[in-house]
Amino acid sequence: MTTTKPLTILTGINRTSEPSSGSLILVNDLYRAMPDTHTTYLGRTPVDQAWKAAFDHLIPLSTTKCPQGPGFDDYVDELTREVGALVEKIQPNAIHAQYLGFALSLAFSRTAGSIPIVAIAHGPDVMAAERSPSEREGMNEVAAASAAIVAPTSALADRIDRLTGRRFTDRLTIIPWGIRLSDAQVRDQPPTGIGPLSLVHAGRLDDNKSTITAVEALALTDQPHHLTVIGKGTLREGLEQRALELGLRDRVRFDPFVSRAELWRRLPNFDAFVFTTRGLEAFGLVLIEAQAHGLPVAYSDLPGARDILGSAGVPYTPGDPRSLAVVLDEMGRDFHRRQALTKAALNNARGYDITNTGRRLRELTLCVTESYAPKPSSPSVPDDPRVAAWPKTSSCGQAAEQS
Repeated sequence: MTTTKPLTILTGINRTSEPSSGSLILVNDLYRAMPDTHTTYLGRTPVDQAWKAAFDHLIPLSTTKCPQGPGFDDYVDELTREVGALVEKIQPNAIHAQYLGFALSLAFSRTAGSIPIVAIAHGPDVMAAERSPSEREGMNEVAAASAAIVAPTSALADRIDRLTGRRFTDRLTIIPWGIRLSDAQVRDQPPTGIGPLSLVHAGRLDDNKSTITAVEALALTDQPHHLTVIGKGTLREGLEQRALELGLRDRVRFDPFVSRAELWRRLPNFDAFVFTTRGLEAFGLVLIEAQAHGLPVAYSDLPGARDILGSAGVPYTPGDPRSLAVVLDEMGRDFHRRQALTKAALNNARGYDITNTGRRLRELTLCVTESYAPKPSSPSVPDDPRVAAWPKTSSCGQAAEQS
């Protein structure tokens, strides 16, 4: 009987090593779920010891962060030296560069040498590239150095394709994200009857997440629905003030950020989930988390969210409180519709198991490493050590999408 040598991967996110955002939670779940893989993760202190267990090794970076400003180039140079030494020591089969164009991905792209890179987009990187020419330049550098580029939805892939001048279309692969479905629980006794809903919204309280849409919608509904907002962010104080101005003191509750385990424990206690992002949303894991717990979802009709939910959720016009108010009142009046949405939500969530994400990303990575060939030198164009070699064909991405 022959045994297959595990695939060794080097990856990381240049932030504290703890479950403090959707991307960090996703990555922790992802490498825990990836079979026959040894993963070394580069992060920052402090390190959450329970969260650390997903990786074979976790190495804290020591280069002092300088994510923007006049010192950024020097910072990336210093980080590149640190990462280069680690790449040389670890010699992984492949590198997973999380976030296109951010500092750690740039360091990976400049030190990978003959090691293939799979770049993984998360959303904030794409938004940064849309805002800033320098961020867009960084994205293009990482894309050029990568054998494959992974996006969780076609909407995000299309944006990356446009931002990179459609020069790397054949490197783009769509692998939807997922969650640990086995941990999700649906309430034993589904709600019955009609009337005001107990609604929940969870996420960062910033302009793009547009929590204000949900708050202002409650002032326009015919029924006195109640909303619980879970999360933290720069806009919290303003949101609380707006709720008071609208006379919603008793109908809107603001709770602080909670761990995912606590969020999942609380989700089954609500009647529906409200998703209010009005701009780019890379995937929206919280949509699947809500559905996996049996919650109907009212969502802003964005391309990425539409890709994920389809008819399993109820769309409304992004950033339009009145449009959301109509959807919420319809949910409150039509119990049979809510029952159907609960069933559709559970069925839809079953398609987003993190084990499938891990398997497909591993297959793509394995295909890239097996088909990887040194870039042929040209007498007229000197080799650029920052640019990784190409796979022989683009069939790896096609295989990953079909699997």
